[in-house]
Order: sequence, then structure tokens, then C-alpha cells
Amino acid sequence: MLIINSPSNNAYFNIALEEYLLYKFPTTSIFLLYVNAPSIIIGKFQNTLAEINLDYVKEKEIKVVRRMSGGGAVYHDLGNLNFSFHTLLGENDFMDFSKFTEPVVKVLNQLNIPAKLEGRNDLLVEGKKFSGNAKLARNGKMIQHGTILFDSDMSILGDALKINPLKYKDKAVKSNRARVINLKEYLSDNITLEHLKQALISEMLLTNLSASIYDLSSEDIQGVEQLIVEKYSTWDWNFGFSPKYSFQNAAKIPAGFIEVHLDVVRGGTIEKVKIFGDFFASKPIEELEDLFVGKNHNENDIRSVLESVDVTEFFGKVTVDEILSIFK
Repeated sequence: MLIINSPSNNAYFNIALEEYLLYKFPTTSIFLLYVNAPSIIIGKFQNTLAEINLDYVKEKEIKVVRRMSGGGAVYHDLGNLNFSFHTLLGENDFMDFSKFTEPVVKVLNQLNIPAKLEGRNDLLVEGKKFSGNAKLARNGKMIQHGTILFDSDMSILGDALKINPLKYKDKAVKSNRARVINLKEYLSDNITLEHLKQALISEMLLTNLSASIYDLSSEDIQGVEQLIVEKYSTWDWNFGFSPKYSFQNAAKIPAGFIEVHLDVVRGGTIEKVKIFGDFFASKPIEELEDLFVGKNHNENDIRSVLESVDVTEFFGKVTVDEILSIFK
């Protein structure tokens, strides 16, 4: 087993690293630990826009990254430790989450934290969740990874994942917003996230006689960075990969009431647009609706359409930003 402590706090890097290691070490067991700067990690089968507070995420410069595994959206920051086990597919029951949460529970129990696995894939302490876990199978290997809320900023967690459920209608996997807790509440101030990380590394070295520490080479880092450019930092992967969905939003602005309905196909492309309201227009609104078809449902594409026309001809006395806000 290789034990890898990621040198990066960049969420693009660490999520890409998980995929890179699958192909770099196709038959080797791996235990990976990493800590991300503020970021939201989206499950593979989720509609990203329906899971996040987009304006808040942009304002706070929180990275949004889609991972390879299913499950719900989670918030990461420097108070959140993430662990990942890579093993050969078939050596363990794919639906059994206990084997690879057991070392975490053991270490926490040694720290007098009454942690335990409950339900299918959550770690709880006194009925409150501090760790969610997910799995995937790829390239002959199985990955089980999970979060550990150690000293995460709960206020940002709540605001970043706070969305309007009335805006989106789809069949994408929805996140389960469970009651969560930081483990720091159960520990003395002199125990840090780094102490917990080192305790987990020591446990893996102790219980796996063939385990050794592996430091990423310059070649590894270059390979991960290439994967970031090609996939993990792109809009197509993080947002456009979302399943087909319908979007609707409305707002009362000085020019009147405006309501927007969008049908968006997989890949994030707008297929159909209808705009309703009690505004006054000198041009048929259908002309504007047609301009959105084929564009991506993201701020840049929507803004480019709105800036290509005189929006006052369609809505009266409005600004581009006022109309843009209704598409988000």
C-alpha cells in the first residue's frame, strides 16, 4: 500500500489526483489524504446549478468541482480532512462501507470520540454527521473516499449549499442535508487537523506491513495538472455534465414582473426558452428567446446574448444585470 499526503490545497488538483492515481497505479492499493481550500465537491450525477448558491460561491471565490463518484454535494475547507482508499475491484464488497471507515473510527475512538458508522455510508457522533462517504469503480479498481469535518466553517457550508428548490426540476441525485458537527468540539485545543492526519497515517503504517509513504514526483504533478486543464477546471465537466433539467425563475424589477422558463439538455445547452411578464416591449420577445437557444446555461453565455441586443426594446427600462439575475 502507498500512503500519499497531497501537497496541495487546490480542489482541482486533489480531485484530479484521484483519477490520475487510478491509471498511474492500476494494481496498487493506495491511501490518500488531502485538504482543500474552500470548495464544493459535486457528485457525478448531480445538477451542479441546483446544488449551489451560485452568486455566493462566486462572491467567495469557492471552487466548484465534480468528482468521479456519485452521492451528494459536500463543502470542503481547510478544516476538513479528506481520505481516499484505492483497492483492486473484487477484493472487497462494493456496497460495504465499513472496511474503509473502520480505521477512521478506530483512530477517533482512541481520541475518546464515540464515532461509528451508521446507515449505509455516514460516520456519526452522538447522532450528528461528521463524515459522508462515496464509492466508484473504474479501471479495475474501487475507490472509497470520505470527508471528516474537523473544524470547518459551518456558516459558509450552509450558505454555499443553500439553493432555491423551486428553480430546478430534474431527476438528478439530490443532496441530503443532514445535521452535521465538527469533531473539534470533542477534542482539546492542542489537537489539530494535522495531528489527526498523522494519526491516520500511523494507523495505516501499523496495520499494513507493506505500506510505505509515497511522495508525488514532478512527473506526477505535471500529469495531474494536465488533467486539471483538460477536465477538472472546465465548465463542461463541472457544470455542463449535469443531467437534463428544467429551470424557472421570476423577479419583480422596476420595469415589471419577469418570469423565465428554460429547458436545458445534458451538457448544459439551452434547448427551449419562454419569457413571460407584465413588462412593455417594442420588439417581439420571441426574437430574444430564439437567441438563447443553443447557448450554454452559464453567466457568460447569457450575458453575451443580452449585451448583443438593446434589452430596453424587449423589457422597457431595464439593465442587462437585472435580466441576467433572473437566469441564475
